[in-house]
Amino acid sequence: MSTLTIRGASIVDGTGAPAYPGDALIVDGRIAALGSDVPSEGEILDADGLVLAPGFIDMHAHSDLAVVTDPEHLAKTTQGVTTEVVGQDGLSYAPVDDVTLPILRDQLAGWNGVAGDLPWRTVGEYLDRVDQGAAVNVCYLVPQGSVRMMAVGTEDRPATPAELSRMQQLVREGLEQGAVGMSSGLTYVPGMFADTDELVALCRVVAEHGGYYSPHQRSYGRGALEAYAEMVEVARRSGVALHLTHATMNFGVNRGRAGEFLALVDGALAEGIDVTLDTYPYLPGSTTLSAVLPSWSATGGPSATLERLSDPAALARIREHLEVTGSDGCHGVVAEWDTLQISGVREPELSGYVGSTIAALAAESGREPFDVFVDVLRRDRLGTTILQHVGHEPNVREIMRHPRHTAGSDGLLVGGRPHPRAWGTFPRYLGHYVREEGVLGLEECVARMTGRSAARLGLTDRGVVRVGAVADLVLFDPSTVAAGSTFDDPRRPAVGIPFVFLDGVRVIDDGQRTEAVPGRALRRAA
Repeated sequence: MSTLTIRGASIVDGTGAPAYPGDALIVDGRIAALGSDVPSEGEILDADGLVLAPGFIDMHAHSDLAVVTDPEHLAKTTQGVTTEVVGQDGLSYAPVDDVTLPILRDQLAGWNGVAGDLPWRTVGEYLDRVDQGAAVNVCYLVPQGSVRMMAVGTEDRPATPAELSRMQQLVREGLEQGAVGMSSGLTYVPGMFADTDELVALCRVVAEHGGYYSPHQRSYGRGALEAYAEMVEVARRSGVALHLTHATMNFGVNRGRAGEFLALVDGALAEGIDVTLDTYPYLPGSTTLSAVLPSWSATGGPSATLERLSDPAALARIREHLEVTGSDGCHGVVAEWDTLQISGVREPELSGYVGSTIAALAAESGREPFDVFVDVLRRDRLGTTILQHVGHEPNVREIMRHPRHTAGSDGLLVGGRPHPRAWGTFPRYLGHYVREEGVLGLEECVARMTGRSAARLGLTDRGVVRVGAVADLVLFDPSTVAAGSTFDDPRRPAVGIPFVFLDGVRVIDDGQRTEAVPGRALRRAA
């Protein structure tokens, strides 16, 4: 029997209730006792006033490969994350087949690096691989774009009835194998080619299995409100629970319009639609450079896209979308070259570009920004990642305050200079937006990062500090906790989080990563 007593903590239990002083007894991975009269048994850990909270839940993670290839996974373990939700934005590596896997390897290289041989094809097989040992627990969303690729391909056309039936079956199988819901990436090929009716048909399957729908919608720029309204309509018609992930109002066209978005959310809630959302506590977004291309130019997969980037007629058409009319891949707006900052490259010879914007590279070389953009895409074989400097602080704060808000990093782990949110989301919430800015209270912020996220995921024994719950826990210092990562140095670990426990096992011990890999797949309850 494994026994640990944590003494002298300030307990923030993940429900939003006020903090209280107390001890915690952990026995065989579960919380056995809490309060002021807990017997001291087994190993004793003096918390000395540190906050004891549930382990943080990252509602939007891109650690699909990292959780099965990186046993340390320092980006998340050092900031107190004990559960990640992967399979995001409609694209991931399960389910796949021998046709789609090579396409996804190329398409997702900017998100996850180059994938080697993958010993799984189904959602269940992927989760079985996680069960062999991981640094964190993992929940999985069936990726709608990967599903469409298997059934329809990468073409921009409606699915036939037979293809739609196959997509429904693939989603059904993923849910029956343990996925917690379905994601979409409706600015990414091929998920973006699904119309509303197709999404409703798939979401009915998700609803029947008690899962939730987590869409990256069709726009976060021009037409963002209409795109959010479409997602609400999908939930209304299908009966699915809706989780609006990385819920932002970005680009100049949406400055100061967060209230309009939240009015839409409140209206849906008043109808009885189950809506939650997540955000990251930063202004820039992050994606691949190729994502800003108009959708028609990305049909047929990466090889076809690269061919178009060498076709003068296609390039003229692409340029018209990017610099005159607006690209659907760029959320309906024209590309602002000074906002697109390269954060990672596939080809080492291009590493000198990391940290520069397309506009700066153009000025240095005396070329047009569009020509630099195309050159980078060609030479890096679409593997370039970027930061998009398109956010607005008042919007971020207003959305963050909504009671249905949870936390998600949307962090890409690869690249020479990735977005610091991958390493810093949760300590930044606690340090910057709680302690320094007072946007959220401590207990309320912890609830958004733990208990409310667990409720969305259907995790009844995690996300809270209570007797009988699994001991996924974090001890942090509320007076010093902060993101160590910065835009210049994005892989620095968090400050002020000395202890992290997963199933009662120390993953971070006095600030140091242990060798423990107690994480496993958290499957949707049947």
